[in-house]
Amino acid sequence: MRSQAERCRIIGKARHEIARCADHLISAARSEQRTDDLETVTSELIPLCDALGWIGRHGRKVLSNRPVGLSGRPIWIWGVRSEVQRVPWGRVLILGTWNYPIFLIGVQTAQALAGGNTVLLKPAAGSEQVTQELANAFYRAGVPTDSLRLLDSSTAAAVEAMDAGVDLVVLTGAAKTGRKVLHQAAEQLTPAIMELSGVDGVIVLRGADRQRVVSAIRFGLLFNSGATCIGPRRVIFVQDHQLPSVDPDWVADLIATLGAADAVLVHQAARDSVASVIESAIAQGAVDRIGKFNGEELRRSGQMHPVVLTNVPQEHDVLQSDLFAPVMSLLPVESVDEAVEAINTCRYRLAASVFGATGEAQAVAERLAVGSVVVNDLVAPTADPRLPFGGRGESGFGVTRGPEGLLAMTTPRVISTRHGGIAPHLSPRNDADTELLTGVLQLNHSRGFRDRIEALRRLATAARRRR
Repeated sequence: MRSQAERCRIIGKARHEIARCADHLISAARSEQRTDDLETVTSELIPLCDALGWIGRHGRKVLSNRPVGLSGRPIWIWGVRSEVQRVPWGRVLILGTWNYPIFLIGVQTAQALAGGNTVLLKPAAGSEQVTQELANAFYRAGVPTDSLRLLDSSTAAAVEAMDAGVDLVVLTGAAKTGRKVLHQAAEQLTPAIMELSGVDGVIVLRGADRQRVVSAIRFGLLFNSGATCIGPRRVIFVQDHQLPSVDPDWVADLIATLGAADAVLVHQAARDSVASVIESAIAQGAVDRIGKFNGEELRRSGQMHPVVLTNVPQEHDVLQSDLFAPVMSLLPVESVDEAVEAINTCRYRLAASVFGATGEAQAVAERLAVGSVVVNDLVAPTADPRLPFGGRGESGFGVTRGPEGLLAMTTPRVISTRHGGIAPHLSPRNDADTELLTGVLQLNHSRGFRDRIEALRRLATAARRRR
């Protein structure tokens, strides 16, 4: 079995192979949704190679054993020295996703391999070729073929792998898929990391930079044809109390900017649900501010222009549905507190963004119960290889990426060794033991000087009784 240092070195080396076959990966990643090669480079290849390089440089230190020495050792375990080791789970099943088939599963696979696991990698349907290219890059870097096994893309392959027995499941996908996977995992008490859906909120504070807000929302909504789990779905802004019925100036710019955007192609699996939820919202009083939505066309061809809804009923599904399409709602609120509540009460809490003066926006960010918050930007900063990524609520649990994600691909093993011949707990009990140990307790944990003097008295009395 390779050492941690050797495994991390191989993972770091894999970035060279990915860079070398970049054109093949770009070609293999093209799909009806991914038509812009630049998006593949910026959202997948560069952040993946950054992550592999980070593992190569820092993985060994993150995964290194942690000695637990004398400092802070309880007096009653005198002579015991311990070490916390990070050991592999064993067989890790990684269930891939179609919207980012290189970056997401690439980092997860790399971290699992660096942790010493055997990886079973199941690509999403339609991503078979690009996943094979990715696996080949790992093989050329030195990953043994028996350490990384590529499954077929069928649901049955995942079910069979879990039935055969795995030690950890890592899923990136929709919440409904997460429930199915967790149901099967629960039967075998298999631990899991769930990176699930998002219905991410954007809070726009008064005084936020108008152009930054519009540019960032456009980028986040349309990137990858709207199929981004941390894309903006709800834009929450504090309205002007003096002009409560008047939109902030940036809203008109946003509508004009998105209205001029080209249509995108929505994934076939999402077309009917996206069309239905938007139609339902409009039927119940929501307003399509751009005015280009056509549910029949969306169902027939998958083509869809951006949709910006206002006057959305407060409890409507469009505000609580993980839609992989360029649709979002504008939600005016009366206070920052109400904006925070709108984020924290949503059942999906993957990520959020806050736009405004830096100090004020950071203060709001610290109140949000989500996995990741970006201040004055959207999406891009989460690609930093040093940062963990994961959600809360129905957006899942556990993390991937960063040192926390690397550690999550291992499990701790503690080895404690007693040195010397002193082992008081193995000696026959004595009538004075309760008094002695109570004195030790009070000496170590009492607050005041007098209480500690009393503890010493009890210790002395107990010691005399033990003779």
